[in-house]
Amino acid sequence: MITNGFTYIAFLMFLAGVLLAAEKYTKWKVFQVIPPLVWLYVLNMIFCTAGLYNSEECSQAYSVLKNNLLYAMIFVMLLRCDIRKLAKLGGRMAAIFLGGAFSILLGFIIAFLIFKNPLGGGETTWAAMAALCASWIGGSANMAAMEAAFTIDPGAYGCALAVDTVYYSVWIALLLIMVRYAGKWDKAVKADTTKLQAVADAANEEVAKEKKHAAAGDWIFLIGLSLMVSALSQQVGAAMNAGLSSIGLSMFDKGTMTTVFVTVLGLVCALTPLGKLPAVEELSNVYLYAVVSLLASTASLVDLVSAPLWIVAGLVVLIIHIVIMFLLSKVFHWDCCMVSTASLANIGGSASAPIVASAYNPSYAGIGVLMGVMGAAIGNFCGLACGFILRLFL
Repeated sequence: MITNGFTYIAFLMFLAGVLLAAEKYTKWKVFQVIPPLVWLYVLNMIFCTAGLYNSEECSQAYSVLKNNLLYAMIFVMLLRCDIRKLAKLGGRMAAIFLGGAFSILLGFIIAFLIFKNPLGGGETTWAAMAALCASWIGGSANMAAMEAAFTIDPGAYGCALAVDTVYYSVWIALLLIMVRYAGKWDKAVKADTTKLQAVADAANEEVAKEKKHAAAGDWIFLIGLSLMVSALSQQVGAAMNAGLSSIGLSMFDKGTMTTVFVTVLGLVCALTPLGKLPAVEELSNVYLYAVVSLLASTASLVDLVSAPLWIVAGLVVLIIHIVIMFLLSKVFHWDCCMVSTASLANIGGSASAPIVASAYNPSYAGIGVLMGVMGAAIGNFCGLACGFILRLFL
C-alpha cells in the first residue's frame, strides 16, 4: 500500500512514462492493438483492486488534484479547437448525442422489464434505475440530483452506484480500444467523415503553420495559465451554481457550471493568439495521462461481484445502446469517432468525453465537451421521464 500522497502521484506518472517509453523504444506490436492509454487504465484498476492506493493519503492527493488537473486539461485541449469550424458540425453532433441518449433511455426501460422481478419486484428498483439512467445521460452529477426527485431505496441506490462505477471505468477502456478499429466501423456503416476530417485537417494545418519550438518559458507560462484558469473557473462555477439554484435550476451543479465556463473560455481563447501558443499539444497529453491515471486509480474491480444482477442489467442497457447506435449509424452514416464521443458524453459526461475524442485527434476535444454539456442539460429530464415510465410497469 502506498501511504504517501507524493509517492502516489509519482508512481502514477512513472507508470505512464514507462508505458509511453515502451511504445516508443520497443516497438512491441501489442501497443498497436491496445494503446498505452488503455494499458495505463487497466493496470491502475488492477493496482486499485489489489489495494495499492487504499490509503487516506492517496485519497487526499486524488481529491486535491483530479478536478484541478481536469479543468486545466480541458482548457489546454480547447486552445487548438476553432469553434467556427466545430459550429459546422452542430446539427449532426446534436443528433448523434440525442441518438445515444434515446438508446440508453430505451435500454433502461427494457432492462427494467426483464429484471424487475429478480431485483425485487420493481418497487425498490425503479427509482434507482431512473437515477442511473440520468447518470448515463450526462454524468454522475445527474444521478445525485435524482435523489431529490425520488424516494430511492438505499440498497438499490448503492447497487446502482456500483454499476455506474464499474461500467464507467470499463466503458472508457473499451472506447479507447475502439479507436484502433474505427476504420472497420466506418466502413461497415459507410460513414461520412468528410466534415469531421475537414475540421481536423484545417486545425492541423493551422497548427503546423504556426508550429514553434517550445522553450522553457512557454511551458511555464502555459502550465501557470492553465492551472490559474482551473482555479478561477471553479470559483466562477460555484457562483454560477448558487445563482441558478436560487431560481430553481439546481440541476446545473458546480461541476457542470465550471465545465461550461472553462469550455467557453477555452473556445474563446482559441480564437486569440493564445490558440497559437507552442507546447499546447504536448501539455495536453501530459494532463491527459495524469487525469486518466487518477480516474483509473479509484476504479476497483471488486464492484463487479457486489451486485451481479445489477451488473447484468447494466450490460443489457449497454448492448441495446450499441445495437441502436450501430443501426442509426447505418442509416445516417455516423462515424466511429462521433459515436464513441457521444456515447461517453452520455455515460461519463463532459469531463470524460474529451478523453475519447482527443484519442482520435486533439482538435476534437471540444466535441466531447460540448456533447457532455448537452447531457447536463437533458440528463435530469431524461431521468425523470424514465422514472415516470418505469412506474407504469409496476
